[in-house]
Amino acid sequence: MFVGEGEQQMRHPIRRAAPADRPAVEDLVQAAYEPWVPIVGGRPAPMDADYPSLIAAGRVFLTGSDRVDVPDGLIVLVPENGVLLVENVAVRPGLHGQGIGRRLLAFAEDEARRLGLPAVRLYTHARMTRNQALDEALGYVRTGIQPVGDSHIVLFRKELS
Repeated sequence: MFVGEGEQQMRHPIRRAAPADRPAVEDLVQAAYEPWVPIVGGRPAPMDADYPSLIAAGRVFLTGSDRVDVPDGLIVLVPENGVLLVENVAVRPGLHGQGIGRRLLAFAEDEARRLGLPAVRLYTHARMTRNQALDEALGYVRTGIQPVGDSHIVLFRKELS
């Protein structure tokens, strides 16, 4: 556990997004991914995801701030055959380095275990090297590279004990 993380978990638990959270979810995703647009040469896929449907399906989880309408971070989880897919992790700009992304990924691992799934998988754009370094530091292993449009995504997987 990181310094101050236990206090943050108690004050700001991770909760399932509700339909009323849609504007805050979409605002957070836009803010989190906007800096990546010039780096990856276009809009990352999470910027155009169907959040009303994802929220309705119970796949979006938020961790808050002192203002319930301004989440600090979110994660989108999709159960698949034998694995839990982390489709998106977004942290509000200005809050990077505070353990929010790590806490959300730990939550994903706990959810996979709760669902009886032995692994978590995720992917990131090949040019998002900072994200790849974090994934590897958290024990995710590269399993491949996949072409997407004019670029590539890097695939990761973590087997859970």
